[in-house]
Amino acid sequence: MNSNLNRRGFIKTTGAAALATATLPVWAQSGSKINVALVGVAHIHTPGYIDLLKKRSDVHVKYVWDHQADRAEQRARDTGAQTVSDLKVIWSDPEISAVIILAETNLHPELVLAAAKAGKNMFVEKPLGITAKESREMASAIEKAGVLFTTGYFSRTDPKHIFLKDEIARGNFGIITRARASNCHNGSLGGWFDHEYRWMADPKIAGVGAFGDLGTHKLDILMWLLGDIDSVTGEIHPVTHRYGDCDETGEALLQFKNGVIGTLAAGWVDIEDPVQLLISGTEGHAMILNGQLFYRSQKIADSDSRKPWTSLPPSPPPPLEQFLNAVGGAKNEPLVKPGEAVARVAVMQAIYEGAREHKWVKVT
Repeated sequence: MNSNLNRRGFIKTTGAAALATATLPVWAQSGSKINVALVGVAHIHTPGYIDLLKKRSDVHVKYVWDHQADRAEQRARDTGAQTVSDLKVIWSDPEISAVIILAETNLHPELVLAAAKAGKNMFVEKPLGITAKESREMASAIEKAGVLFTTGYFSRTDPKHIFLKDEIARGNFGIITRARASNCHNGSLGGWFDHEYRWMADPKIAGVGAFGDLGTHKLDILMWLLGDIDSVTGEIHPVTHRYGDCDETGEALLQFKNGVIGTLAAGWVDIEDPVQLLISGTEGHAMILNGQLFYRSQKIADSDSRKPWTSLPPSPPPPLEQFLNAVGGAKNEPLVKPGEAVARVAVMQAIYEGAREHKWVKVT
């Protein structure tokens, strides 16, 4: 699979996925509108999210705020919304039932805490925060406010990952011994972050570089499939220095609490990323190669790792659409819990510490 699809494919298909929803929820049939505000529009996924919002007749983007006025004005034109320079307008408007926070990561604490205080349901682009400490503070505020929350871990909607999660739960892998995950593209080589999204290659603003930016998606999948992580170490560094000392590649070694050994690779300097996931157990083995799943379990007679496994569950809608469905009253949407978002930040923070200090770090 072309490595550009990791991000560019998402940007192009996020909106299209909204049209694939099989049935309209009751709230959509009623003709009522969900009024939302875009709080920050800095993230590279912003265009894809706007495409999704525009395709939903039940959603009205009322306001756009960003600390860069020209950026806010551009996205307001895209959505037909009103720009605001004072966030109090959004927090105090009772018509706004949800905010979509796509600001720089270092702004998340201020914005998330204010949204929670105002009682606004919120979609927050990943990662939740730069540090585990500030992420826990945000999660606590979200939970105390009792508002809906999710973040952009769209890999959970991949039918291959959903299938593997079910097979693991059924015990068809036996004792899982190791897992390998990779999420890489050629963003640095292609200059993706040279201009509009330059902040994403500045760890002071983003909190991480390439490894954390892309690695958090597959870290989420590993933890979603296999559980919590006990300790980590890693090697993370720049390659081209196109973005100064910002890391552009890395690999981590993970010790899960259940004994599984894992590795996580991520970077912006890869021209291909063919082997995206591998899980090995005493009775089963799975590999995602070039976008296809290969699977064999000794407990499943017709499984054959020499040919693609195509019997997969349907793909659920992307995270933002799940969130909007839930805001509109839909039940049982598989939203990411605030505590899950915190756990990913804590592990990533520990990996970076391990890489800096060349040691194993306990995840706390």
